[in-house]
Amino acid sequence: MSERVGYARCSLEDKQDLTAQHEILLGLDVPEDRIYLDHGLTGTNRDRSGLAQALAAVRVGDTIGVPKLDRLARSVPDAGDIGDSLTAHGVKLSLGGNLYDPADPMRKMFFNILATFAEFEVDILRMRTREGAVVARAKGRLKGKPPQLTACQQTHLVQQHQSGEHTFADVAELFSVSRATVYRVLERHQNAPAPATPGGQ
Repeated sequence: MSERVGYARCSLEDKQDLTAQHEILLGLDVPEDRIYLDHGLTGTNRDRSGLAQALAAVRVGDTIGVPKLDRLARSVPDAGDIGDSLTAHGVKLSLGGNLYDPADPMRKMFFNILATFAEFEVDILRMRTREGAVVARAKGRLKGKPPQLTACQQTHLVQQHQSGEHTFADVAELFSVSRATVYRVLERHQNAPAPATPGGQ
């Protein structure tokens, strides 16, 4: 006897979005206990526990349903791979109630178009994120990681090292930083220009 399995996903902890997808799957006659969910994960990540469980739960003749294709995959290769794998195992794929049939040229074309748009949306989001970072950096909003030690602490660190009483490891432990940080502070101190003397040219 064939059964229905459902899968839903949202990339953020958006319970309202998952609830809406959950209701769609119930409307597609997927039993409550056969709906698998992933939240906080993107569609570009194939390593999803909910997806793995949903794919493992279906058998020959079963149908796995998703509210939309982009909930299942966010790239053309992933969408095609999952679709082909399900077909090869005799499992039907329902996209919001419409069955994907790779043997039907029109349905296959529609599937590929949806996968292309899903991947396109991800690429656009990534591009906008990069552009936003560039603009923010130009405006000084992104200034990189703040230094671990204040200027006063760095001066004290140099003094402790120059006293000859402490090793690199001792200084690192004293200031709760890594040895690499100690090296960087000492290197900056050595390369710093000497202070100008009164009356100097």
